[in-house]
Amino acid sequence: MSVFDPKSRYVLHSTIAQTTDRKGRAVACVLPAKVPAAANLGVHRRRDGQRLDHIADHYLDDAAAFWRLASHNDAMTVEQAAETPLLAIPVRGV
Repeated sequence: MSVFDPKSRYVLHSTIAQTTDRKGRAVACVLPAKVPAAANLGVHRRRDGQRLDHIADHYLDDAAAFWRLASHNDAMTVEQAAETPLLAIPVRGV
């Protein structure tokens, strides 16, 4: 089983399920994280070269919370959120 950061969306908002593989072995798997909706703190207009981890560190006091920016902006990937000129910023806390 992989080890996740304690603030990871998988630790905070996911569950572990048991399944059986083709050889009949019991296998633990992490289900997709269901991140609850958060209130909007405001909107940030991105400038050229601004990275999501820097924006997350500024507003959320946690550079590793860049995934919260992507999730809050309904981006399927972090790269998709990084291309968004206006980012909605969630309130602090998870």
